[in-house]
Amino acid sequence: MKCITESTEERIKEAAKKVFLEKGFDGTTTRDIAKEAGINSALMNYYFRSKEKLFQSIFNDLCSLLFEGLLDIVNQPISLREKISRLMDHEFQMMMQNPNLTIFIMNEVHKNPERMYGTVGMAKQLPESIFNQQIEDAIAQGAITPIDPEHILTMIIANIQFLFVSKPMTMLANNLDEAGFKEFATRHMEYVKEMICDYLFKPEPAS
Repeated sequence: MKCITESTEERIKEAAKKVFLEKGFDGTTTRDIAKEAGINSALMNYYFRSKEKLFQSIFNDLCSLLFEGLLDIVNQPISLREKISRLMDHEFQMMMQNPNLTIFIMNEVHKNPERMYGTVGMAKQLPESIFNQQIEDAIAQGAITPIDPEHILTMIIANIQFLFVSKPMTMLANNLDEAGFKEFATRHMEYVKEMICDYLFKPEPAS
């Protein structure tokens, strides 16, 4: 057994995150998590009284991952074009680091929609963001195509997350290893940026 330190709780959570992402709630046992963390089941139960409580903690953390970085970017005092670029970069990097995140959350939400309740508050902050005001101002100035901000975020999320949802199929169909997929995904990301920005931003008038 690994040496027990003050970071034992974090080690359990990291192990649980890995196992839950791979197997989901129903497919994971406390024994699986304890084994991954390098501790015994009794110690794990000391820190987290049940698999359900540990899962909810991990699930809330993973859902927050979808919103926290995004909320920070939408409220930054930068230009709209740069903000949209950063939103796409953030989404891409998050999915590169957590490629199973979308499938995991969608699967668990379909089984138990109440699990998303804790993230609703963060989602409600988006309409109040600087980003939304920038969109309204840009539309009023005729600088971008008239569009609701929610649709811009949906376009970004859908075009990037689907690439990772379909990762196994993409790798198989194109005979890619992990390095090849990373290169493919990075190139795809540039196409998505170009496509969304070309749609949104109107050409500047010739001088």
